[in-house]
Amino acid sequence: MTLEKIAKILSDQLDVDVETINADTRIAEDLNADSLDVVELLLAVEDEFELEIPDEAIATLSTVGDVVDYIEANT
Repeated sequence: MTLEKIAKILSDQLDVDVETINADTRIAEDLNADSLDVVELLLAVEDEFELEIPDEAIATLSTVGDVVDYIEANT
């Protein structure tokens, strides 16, 4: 369920097909997300899951699976 929500957010934000997004998808490399896209993604994730992602954790979130794992460990 978390993966599907993240995929939907990324799909809407980056205008990519939701079917192409999986846990191994690299946010910057595979989806061509720039730093502003990543910030917007993190804000959307924080709103959707009602949590705050600290700056030091952001650097560790390079794949969709990393984001999912972080959310599941912190909600």
